Amino acid sequence: MKNLLKILGICVLSLFIITACSRDDDPADNDFFAGTYNGSVSYTDPDTNTSITTNDGKVFVTKVGSSTKYNFAFSNNIPNLNGIEFEKNGNVMINVGNGATAFIQIDNDKLDIFYVQGNKTWTADCTR
Repeated sequence: MKNLLKILGICVLSLFIITACSRDDDPADNDFFAGTYNGSVSYTDPDTNTSITTNDGKVFVTKVGSSTKYNFAFSNNIPNLNGIEFEKNGNVMINVGNGATAFIQIDNDKLDIFYVQGNKTWTADCTR
């Protein structure tokens, strides 16, 4: 009886692992890109005479709800970028137009930002 329970337990565990690790699970559908990225960050705003640059910065990325919008919280008193919309391109998320001049590319290991809105400019070259 003990052997039967062991075998049954192993079968149930195997079935759970197989269904949980589906190959059809695209990371871009999950919060795969959420987390902290470390590296160079900068921000300039000529209207307020603000210029912040550091090679030891952080950007904390969070997904907004179940949509394709993300928030980017910068370290070093750099204003956040919120509600930035993306489209999925394979396993990479690429920013789509919103009236700003923008290049934001994010994957599991790397975050690149060049974002200009009005006179304000944000940049990031970060990894995790």
